[in-house]
Amino acid sequence: MTAPLIAVLDYGIGNLRSAEKALQRVGADARLTKDAGLARDASAVVLPGVGAFGACLRALRLEKMEQVVFDAVESDRPFLGICVGMQMLFSRSEEDPTASGLGVIPGSVVRLSSNVKCPQMQWNRLEVIAPGDAMFSGDEFERGNLWMYFVHSYAGIPEDPTHVAATCEYGGTINAAFRRGNVFATQFHPEKSGSAGLALLAKFTSAARDESARS
Repeated sequence: MTAPLIAVLDYGIGNLRSAEKALQRVGADARLTKDAGLARDASAVVLPGVGAFGACLRALRLEKMEQVVFDAVESDRPFLGICVGMQMLFSRSEEDPTASGLGVIPGSVVRLSSNVKCPQMQWNRLEVIAPGDAMFSGDEFERGNLWMYFVHSYAGIPEDPTHVAATCEYGGTINAAFRRGNVFATQFHPEKSGSAGLALLAKFTSAARDESARS
């Protein structure tokens, strides 16, 4: 079975290679890259992120990769945003009101409740809101294997609530995963979430393989 090419966008912030390695583990030809041409040729694209909303966006734009994201999203290929990479897809964030988000998922990123410890740095159980989503299909999820690892102080609130794919409880209900068309995005780190996270990345790799077969 041919390994699908997945471009993991490298804009020089944080440990972006962990997502690449996890995708390789589940059968993808995942490559951490700054090459817009490789991203165009890939069957799927991943935008990871660790750190601060504004700093990550500035780094993305400095590396001239903002248009790479837009091109990938508009191409209808599978696209995955992880953690701050997910937050960057929103329009704005309270963490840095001067930074303009990518607006792929219209909405805001807001700070977690003052009643809980920030950041949330723990395993937490997902509640799937969109059970028909292919990313949550299969026996491994139907058996309730939905514990994922979170490290964050902010959470996304989309303008359209139907874009929420999963939530978790942390001082109240917070949004943990999102779906808008070909874009799937997670506040948690699937690459750090053991077997459940690898299962999710395997679903993404399968979608990339299907895309490759159509091309």
